[in-house]
Amino acid sequence: MTVRVGVIGAGWIGQEHIRRLTDVVTGARVTAVTDIDAERAARAAAGPGARVYADGAALVAADDVDAVLVTSWGPTHAEHVLNAIAAGKPVFCEKPLATTAEDCLRITEAEMAHGRRLVQVGFMRRFDHGYRQLKDVIESGRVGEPLVVHCAHRNPTVPESYTSDMAALDTAVHEIDVLRWLLDDEIVSTQVVTPRSTSKRFAHLKDPQLMLFETAKGTRIDLEVFVNCQYGYDIQCEVVAEDGLVRLPDPAAVGVRTAGQHSTEVLTDWVGRFEAAFDTEFREWIAGVAAGAEPTGPSAWDGYAATVITSATAEALTSGDVISTDMKPRPVFYGGTA
Repeated sequence: MTVRVGVIGAGWIGQEHIRRLTDVVTGARVTAVTDIDAERAARAAAGPGARVYADGAALVAADDVDAVLVTSWGPTHAEHVLNAIAAGKPVFCEKPLATTAEDCLRITEAEMAHGRRLVQVGFMRRFDHGYRQLKDVIESGRVGEPLVVHCAHRNPTVPESYTSDMAALDTAVHEIDVLRWLLDDEIVSTQVVTPRSTSKRFAHLKDPQLMLFETAKGTRIDLEVFVNCQYGYDIQCEVVAEDGLVRLPDPAAVGVRTAGQHSTEVLTDWVGRFEAAFDTEFREWIAGVAAGAEPTGPSAWDGYAATVITSATAEALTSGDVISTDMKPRPVFYGGTA
């Protein structure tokens, strides 16, 4: 079966996923595209020979769309995802699932009323080979129970439009999701400490930031978010456990010895670092849709949790307080006991 995918949002990430579904992933065909900019939609649709629709609602309802991919502006996500659920069509939504916890809950309630999972959220790190190895070691019990996790998320630079709260809402959100998954534990509180800021930042920005999380089981997590580190795009994660330690591997790179130095390349953007993870993410999603199976990737509940925790972290940055995440109990539908 070829899965016919309709894409809502033809910006950079939408175009990248259209390319991926057309040239990399087998079993998929992009048949429909829409964007607030009709000319941009037409350009994006030209490559796969897709139809251009006037808006997201028309695309979701189209007979030539089996599954929906949402890559539009974040505040529009809830509307499109809810439309897909109402139509009974699988929907892949890039993060955030929605920009408010209330809208995320509306999505989970609609999905539960439908009776089966349709929603997958685009947290690609769960599909990265290194993170999957890390999870395998933790789940095997080889290093014992996790006690402390040290993380870093570093970008070489960010544009002037990047604001201090985006460190939580747009950057740390990926660590927040993948750590919940790695530890099979929930983040219950968050705090932000702001050390001396780098002179390489725009004046309005607090950078770096240290985010401190506590989980329900008592594991402590520290996350350095440094978005003007200059030297490259660097993702680090180290889990200290009762009987050992496990560390996320750096991307494979050759070692070069020359002029009295030994060096390895550091990647400079997130696209190169997680390209293979994106490919795996979409291969698995398309295979599941083709088989008529429920998605196995990040759920609507994971999208809700990420929005609650990032919102609390942004509040902690402003207030300086330790903020409780105050999440609703996880429903049985999403693997909880409530």
